[in-house]
Amino acid sequence: MSSLDPRVNRLDFKKLADGNTHTNSHLITWEVFHQEKRGKQVVHVGIVHASTPEMALILAKEQYARRGKTTNLWVAKTSDVYTFNTEDEDIFETTPEKTFRDPAFYKVRDRIEKFQNKNKVAL
Repeated sequence: MSSLDPRVNRLDFKKLADGNTHTNSHLITWEVFHQEKRGKQVVHVGIVHASTPEMALILAKEQYARRGKTTNLWVAKTSDVYTFNTEDEDIFETTPEKTFRDPAFYKVRDRIEKFQNKNKVAL
């Protein structure tokens, strides 16, 4: 396969594609998760279409790790992601008197960041 895009030319599609999948057929949808730095949570950034997990990682790197810092990428088949039905949304409702269970109720993180920033300036 020849392309004007050098990223496409770098890919060895014959090696990455499994025996039954060709590069011009319908590919599997993969959910892509990005980790900015070690210790930070992984965040969903989008999807890619690929035939294998290895190819999905390469395409995810080219699409979602070009800008900004990246420590790690995860890919998972969209078909393997399970979710609740929209009719079941009432299971997430909380009673108003239990706001203390909501992490946003506590403002400790703001104080920690303020303290850290103050110490950076002092150094």
